[in-house]
Amino acid sequence: MLRAMTLSMPIFDPHARIDTLTLDDGQRVHVVDDALAEPERLRAWVLDHADAFEPVGFSQYPGRYIMAPAIVQEDMRRYFLKQMRPLFDARRLLRLHARFSIATQLPEQLRPPQWLCHRDHFGLDARQSIQASVLYLFEDDALGGTGFYAPARPAREMSALFNDAIRMSGDAFGQRYGLSPGYITESNRYFQRTGGVSARWNRMVFYDGQALHSSDIAEPGRLNDDPQHGRLTLNGFFTSTRHAR
Repeated sequence: MLRAMTLSMPIFDPHARIDTLTLDDGQRVHVVDDALAEPERLRAWVLDHADAFEPVGFSQYPGRYIMAPAIVQEDMRRYFLKQMRPLFDARRLLRLHARFSIATQLPEQLRPPQWLCHRDHFGLDARQSIQASVLYLFEDDALGGTGFYAPARPAREMSALFNDAIRMSGDAFGQRYGLSPGYITESNRYFQRTGGVSARWNRMVFYDGQALHSSDIAEPGRLNDDPQHGRLTLNGFFTSTRHAR
């Protein structure tokens, strides 16, 4: 059982400055520096629970995770509702999912879907939207931030690409599409990079979860499974109803 966390409220600093970045395709990304009031205490809790990390089996995330404790999720919800919801097509928050994650896989360990950028869907219907966030809890900026992309091929070709990535072996997929195992960090035949946010200790990034995005890991040899020195993040997913049109 995960031990309770003792933190003063608020965990997320309501006075932290929010900067907005407009990507090449017009989408907006919101960057909050010094997002946590006590980042070291939050990471200390994670380090105290390092043995509780498990492999991610419910998404294509290339590493391990533990769920964020209730006190963190509660204050994340409060912060999102007050500071971020007005910046998105988000009328009412339906559910929140938050977890600590650490990327660990080297390029040769990645499956074809992990060679690509992705969207966060979570079974949305047309009346719902999803917002996502990532909080960088590591000092080594070279571990990478987050990159954003737009499709570079027609919708039918993109659909085939994503479907084949799931069903084909790495060798077969690579031969068909001319791609090699590795993290996407730049434009290629199928994706146009529209911008990115570099990593920084205690920086939090909010974006439309249905925008194509990926961890911007240009130096995968720096990855390791130690939360003290690895690419530790706090990832949040916020499912909301859309505004009436």
